[in-house]
Amino acid sequence: MAMGCALPLRGSSRGLGSVVFRQRKWKSSVSTQAKMPPCHFVPEKYKSHSYERMQKIHEQNISPSLRTFYKKPLLLHQGHMQWLFDYEGRRYLDLFAGIVTVSVGHCHPKVTMATQKQLARLWHISSIYMHPSIQEYAEKLTSLFPDPLKVIYLTNSGSEANDLAVFMARLYTRNFDIISFRGAYHGGSPYTLGLTSLGLYKHGVANGFGCITTMLPDVFRGPWGGSHCRDSPVQTVRKCICSEGVCQAKDQYIEQFKDTLNTSVPKKIAGFIAEPIQAIEEDGLQKNSEDVGTYMLLELAKLRDKFKIVGDVRGRGLMIGVEMVTDKDCRHPLPAEEVSQILEDCKDMGVLIGRGGLYSQTFRIKPPMCITKKDVDFAVEVFDTALQRHMERAAAKQT
Repeated sequence: MAMGCALPLRGSSRGLGSVVFRQRKWKSSVSTQAKMPPCHFVPEKYKSHSYERMQKIHEQNISPSLRTFYKKPLLLHQGHMQWLFDYEGRRYLDLFAGIVTVSVGHCHPKVTMATQKQLARLWHISSIYMHPSIQEYAEKLTSLFPDPLKVIYLTNSGSEANDLAVFMARLYTRNFDIISFRGAYHGGSPYTLGLTSLGLYKHGVANGFGCITTMLPDVFRGPWGGSHCRDSPVQTVRKCICSEGVCQAKDQYIEQFKDTLNTSVPKKIAGFIAEPIQAIEEDGLQKNSEDVGTYMLLELAKLRDKFKIVGDVRGRGLMIGVEMVTDKDCRHPLPAEEVSQILEDCKDMGVLIGRGGLYSQTFRIKPPMCITKKDVDFAVEVFDTALQRHMERAAAKQT
């Protein structure tokens, strides 16, 4: 094409010297018929600063390390159970639950009532005195645990809990070294930064002395395992030589772990950190997590079989990961900008999803435990539409 020619394309244009370039504005032909389930909760009217001022305050006064999702970050105003509402009153189905923290739902009426009652009675007295609520809660919580796990130590965050776990393990065993899985996130405190094995959270500052990583037994991306190796309703698509119920790959991963023990740490270690475990008994939510989570896994597995870019669907209950790839054979991560666009499309249709993974290629789904099967149907249909739009965009780039 000769320089100096104007490209005869419709759409927006921008000048570059004396040359005018016109860019084709892509528009999807895929529309969604997904109908958001009803919600009878009516949010309060937003009365704070304008979106523009909020964005300016965020840029000027909030640490840049607190990054936001989306090209135009959401300004959320209120929440109710599995739903979030923005400053303009738009409703979103939350599949990320405050990055896996809002277990029973946003502003759950029972939790809100109990919190208001306690705040009106007593705020803080420290642990040097007894107060009825903590004793009552401790008794109820430990009743869910098997013997001899009958003692609790309450903390304010996951990072603090894991930090304390490391300290207690070292204190009790009189050993120092801790082993964690590669690719895991365990927190951002000084101890847990050593356990965390993701480059995004490494800052070139000494931390986490005595923390060693070992290979993650990943039967989709790892060297061993495949379609008969998961204790899950959904298996990975990669084939393996194992038979159903008899995973031979586990022995190879165990050998890798032994190799770590033999080469990287002393004969005795303080602890092996895999994951925190929570137990919740409220409104039958544990059973709901199992039932609705299994349903969601199976529905997402259908999308994995439908789209070549959905490499893997994994999880138990409502802890679910959907790994995106360029294709299932090579398993190369789908480029981050393409994952971001799928995330944007889901948001525009009313569904909020998280993301993670070594290359930010995995959608993280952990909704509040009150989510229903109708919510799942809506979310899966939205995700299906977003994937169709991605495939259409990819095809348009090749023409």
